[in-house]
Amino acid sequence: MTDIHFKPIGIIRSPFDKPEGMPIQAPGAAGVRGTLELDPAYAEGLVDIAGFSHLILLYHFHRAARASLTVVPFLDKLPHGIFATRAPARPNPIGLSVVRLLSVAGCLLTIEGVDVLDGTPLIDIKPYVPAFDAHAADKIGWFATKVGATAQTRADDRFSKPQ
Repeated sequence: MTDIHFKPIGIIRSPFDKPEGMPIQAPGAAGVRGTLELDPAYAEGLVDIAGFSHLILLYHFHRAARASLTVVPFLDKLPHGIFATRAPARPNPIGLSVVRLLSVAGCLLTIEGVDVLDGTPLIDIKPYVPAFDAHAADKIGWFATKVGATAQTRADDRFSKPQ
């Protein structure tokens, strides 16, 4: 296979300077504000973005220490395949978050619901469109008995320390 290389389009700023203690998903980040500092070279790409209430952020898990095909995720005590989790220890450490867009001022976007580490490289922004992005799920695997704990669960250092 051919290697793929991405160049960050900006940086995500948040109040979280270390993985330990930060929310693991959006329900735990309710009301948490942050910013997207977009590289001015991409400013033209922000035309019309203020017309959306929510954005999908794709970013690089830059502090993930290693990749593993089996992990014990934050919401469970049992190991699961990496592709059945949202853990950052992925072969391609790409994260995804849906955030609320509060304002746009030049290349600075103020967001809310940010569950991302400060300084995280931003790979892409996409508008969130419920008709495209919200799907009723018939089953959610091992998460079925765990989603209720998401808002209270916080990260530890299991994915940021070398093994």
